[in-house]
Amino acid sequence: MRFTTTLAAGALAMGAAALDAKNYLGFNSGANLADTSAKFKKDFKAEFETAAALKNAPGKFNAVRLYTNIQAYSQDDPIEAFEAAIETDTRILLGVWASGTDNIDKEITALKKAVEKHGSKLTDLVIGVNIGSEDLYRVSATGIKNKSGVGNSPQAIVGFIDDWKKAFKGTAIGKVPIGHADTWDVWGNSTNKAVIDAIDFVSVHEYPYYENDKGNHIDNAGSLFDRAYQATIDAVGDKPVWVTETGWPYVGPDWDEAEASVKNAKKYWDEVGCRKLFNKTPTFWYTLRDSNPENKMKFAITDNLSTTPRFDLTCPDSFETPEEDEESSTTGGAKPTKTEGSSQATTMTTASNADPTSDGDGSESGTQDGAESGTQDGAESGTQDGAEETGSSDDNDDAAASLKVSAVAIIAAIGGVLALF
Repeated sequence: MRFTTTLAAGALAMGAAALDAKNYLGFNSGANLADTSAKFKKDFKAEFETAAALKNAPGKFNAVRLYTNIQAYSQDDPIEAFEAAIETDTRILLGVWASGTDNIDKEITALKKAVEKHGSKLTDLVIGVNIGSEDLYRVSATGIKNKSGVGNSPQAIVGFIDDWKKAFKGTAIGKVPIGHADTWDVWGNSTNKAVIDAIDFVSVHEYPYYENDKGNHIDNAGSLFDRAYQATIDAVGDKPVWVTETGWPYVGPDWDEAEASVKNAKKYWDEVGCRKLFNKTPTFWYTLRDSNPENKMKFAITDNLSTTPRFDLTCPDSFETPEEDEESSTTGGAKPTKTEGSSQATTMTTASNADPTSDGDGSESGTQDGAESGTQDGAESGTQDGAEETGSSDDNDDAAASLKVSAVAIIAAIGGVLALF
């Protein structure tokens, strides 16, 4: 019996490791340009080509995180980022806009149209899908207080995940891992456990710049990130954690002790990206170019999609952030955000609160009528207070394959255990 338990535990651990076996480097990309006009294939292609050719990058940024499958200002046409990704061999973390709606039918329709047209040329590039982005934060007490926009409940998100699985059952898309993207503080809220249980991986957003009353000076940013990141890992159990939004503005107003500057954006890149994330976990930096003209904080690491960034992307040989053990890394952090109706909320400020005119949804609002699908969430919307694969570049296996291997390994191992009885 002891042998059985040990073997089963080993199989589960092997499964979790398989999910983490593939790492990606990329940026977030919304459906609209800074003037709120729609992005088209040429716009996405220009982004993807720049990302992959950035000077002194600590790897090849050949992945993109999208917020929607729907082309801006259409009802359910596929977003033209798909064609651009095919032409540039860019990996895709799909996004499904899930706030302010009772269904994701148009998101599903748009992707089905794209798959019907492009087949495996598209599906082979898909590394995962996020059903929703910061929906849980927006309906939390903190999100409501900060007027972060319309979100959705954990029950709704779980329902959308079920709808997605049914729609793509037995297809290539049905094999890719499913996640949900949200601010770090919602993952420790027990009200959201159903979402954790329903997904294969967790996408977390964290911006120390917006961490009020926590000593958010740039010198402390690495430690603040570490605490939030560890709190997320602790909250979600064995689910892999991807970092799908983080960054530091190069221009904008001071935020408590935080100052926006090119120098500080570079230091954050070094102390968080280089030290903690790049080539260690799937990471989608915020951002390659800004898309919300109303947001006073600007995060783009390059101007006009130049391959020469505004600061040197070379990673240093040493870092200033002290490495904290697991116990100390979880101390001093804020309590998880409570959902509406719960007793206590954190005092964490969100990026949307930094600029109320953005209405919590950035420049690309995620409306389901297709008017402007695909919000540029993150630092330009309702975030919290706020790839190159590490293997060979010739390896075309994606995260879905890793997940499949993981599942097969677990089933095989447990099956072998049962055969002993």
